[in-house]
Amino acid sequence: MSPNWADIVDGTWPAARYQALGPFQLREGQGGGSRVSAANALAPATEADIDAAEAAMLAMGQKRIFCLRPGDEALDVQLARRGYSILDPVNIYACPVARLTDQPIPSIMVFAVWEPLEIIREIWSSAGVGPKRQAVMARAKGPKTSLLLRHNDKPSGVAFVAMHGNVAMVHALEILPDHRRQGLGNWTMRAAAIWARDHGAQSLSVICTKANKGANGLYRTLGMELAGEYHYRHLE
Repeated sequence: MSPNWADIVDGTWPAARYQALGPFQLREGQGGGSRVSAANALAPATEADIDAAEAAMLAMGQKRIFCLRPGDEALDVQLARRGYSILDPVNIYACPVARLTDQPIPSIMVFAVWEPLEIIREIWSSAGVGPKRQAVMARAKGPKTSLLLRHNDKPSGVAFVAMHGNVAMVHALEILPDHRRQGLGNWTMRAAAIWARDHGAQSLSVICTKANKGANGLYRTLGMELAGEYHYRHLE
């Protein structure tokens, strides 16, 4: 059976609170970004249902934003008619963990640790993954870790890995600018796969925007396959 990617994303990058309202599931993100703030449809929605969801999101102090997945085409049209614009179309990639555990990681290159060290938090913050997004990581209930990369004896990158069921998902992979184009993304994903295997995962997955050509190229080069996609619509 195909994984439920919506559940995996929620399980590994959870909102602070979920609320059912009519045909929608609302998320309270507390500043953690679109992924933990967007509403999604559980059933067909009327215009009045959308009105109610909009009011609830505004009452939370959040922008009006919906996550659209395959099967949500009717809602996509409804939101477009209301003036909602498309935001951040993304791809979900996945592969068996065994595909990325066939090579040993160079010594002292990647360290898995939870709680994140202060240098890990600093690197995330420098890349825009500040305290409110780091709070999302703290909420994940299953096995999880942060990864710290070293290159030329210096901290060079970070990532967050969490599990939902037997699927691990990589989030917040950031390589410092001075250390890019050195193959560190490759080793990060391989280290994530080894950690995932050791914690009982069968699959490794990752999300990236369709516009991020470098990341899409990396995941395809690693042999990861396109497993799903979604986009947001928001009202500015």
